[in-house]
Amino acid sequence: MKLKFDIGTAWLIGGIVALLVLASLLGWILSLRKGSPAYQATIANLNARTKAWWIMVGIFLGAMLTGGIGSVILFGVTSFLALREFITMTPTRPGDHRTLFWLFFIITPIQYWLVAIGWYGLFSIFIPVYAFLFIPLRSAIAGDCEHFLERTAKIQWALMVCVYCVSYAPAILTLHIPGYEGQNGKLLFYLILVVQLSDVFQYIWGKLLGRHRIAPKVSPNKTWEGFVGGIATATGIGTALWWATPFTPLESAGMSLAITLMGFSGGLVMSAIKRDRGVKDYGNIIQGHGGVMDRIDSICFAAPLFFHLTRYFFT
Repeated sequence: MKLKFDIGTAWLIGGIVALLVLASLLGWILSLRKGSPAYQATIANLNARTKAWWIMVGIFLGAMLTGGIGSVILFGVTSFLALREFITMTPTRPGDHRTLFWLFFIITPIQYWLVAIGWYGLFSIFIPVYAFLFIPLRSAIAGDCEHFLERTAKIQWALMVCVYCVSYAPAILTLHIPGYEGQNGKLLFYLILVVQLSDVFQYIWGKLLGRHRIAPKVSPNKTWEGFVGGIATATGIGTALWWATPFTPLESAGMSLAITLMGFSGGLVMSAIKRDRGVKDYGNIIQGHGGVMDRIDSICFAAPLFFHLTRYFFT
């Protein structure tokens, strides 16, 4: 399950590096211009985001180069950190502590172990069936009944979105696609690239042309102009990258559109949760981006859909 080094992989990595170099150069040029405090703050945020992207891309490529196990570990750690952020902003009681221990140190590792060994039949139902039944039982044994249903639902939601949904990203490496053997690393690369570029271009188009807000009470910065521009641009890039996938150009366009729409949906839903909790970001571990959950919210929704579409139509 290693990232196969061929000319296609070289082009993918080279393209990402070129984009980051261009973004860094543009950010440096813009920082030299004088402007209002708001302008300077926007440029500083842009440059902080670019620096963080260099680090995140380096970590992702490093994990991919170690093979499938490195990718599983990377996404496992990512899920752990995202789950920690989510639980931290969700009030819990002493009766939840042992349940949370199971979430972090038993259920999450088992889910990623099942992904690592490619046991689709179990990893696809382990959390939504068995963990779903176990969590309320473990909390009930603790004997704390105050807001029991609410607390249990929040814990189960956290586990589903932060662990179960995210685990579908490295699970792509386990798919057996005829004529595409040994190249699944590029497919994972494709998913992450298209979804994240959609986020980036929605941000850029929103800053340039954004006028009409989609859901101002949920995410004031999301506009229809940014949505259309970002989705269209990322879908166009995904279509152009069909050669790195087992898809035809038309299939790649459909896949790109599907995962960018799901990525947007994930970002909007996770923003609604932040507004409910009265916070701007899930954390501050990633400079310019907020927390881990702020960076992977789109992947949470896009990865399961991409996995199942690919598995259904191409395996």
